[in-house]
Amino acid sequence: MGHSPASLRIAAAVQAAESAVVLVATVLAAVDTAAGRSYHRSSGIALTVIGVAVAAALALVAMGLARARRWSRTPALLTQLFFGIVGIYLLQSRRLDWGVVSVVLAAAGFAAVLAPPSLRALVSREGARPDQRQTGRQAQTGQAEPGPGRPAGGASRRRSARPGAE
Repeated sequence: MGHSPASLRIAAAVQAAESAVVLVATVLAAVDTAAGRSYHRSSGIALTVIGVAVAAALALVAMGLARARRWSRTPALLTQLFFGIVGIYLLQSRRLDWGVVSVVLAAAGFAAVLAPPSLRALVSREGARPDQRQTGRQAQTGQAEPGPGRPAGGASRRRSARPGAE
């Protein structure tokens, strides 16, 4: 986590906070279900199980962000989108306690994930196969590394489409 930029660590912290919010809401739903205040007992149980699974998935995405894993970018952005939508819905229904928290977390999460240092860390080629990696100079000049069938220096050998002509 020490090698990831500060904005990505902030994004991971926001994602973890969103996971905690979902877990708190899940616990409240479980308490209501146990007390018999759920619409149907089976739907209360299902909501609790789904809430725990979602909280765990959000925590997994937070860990991916903290480790600058490429796969974590899209789920993190979708989390921010959904948290923002739910937050606006809560604000419209005058649930300021949950709505303000949701909207603030969503805005902070979007800003942190979309910050240029975060994007650079999340789209880096470090996870690429050795034959797909480019050095800093090659990335700047657009030249690919020499590989099988590719001569050094970036030049490519073109073959003719006609058989026997080279």
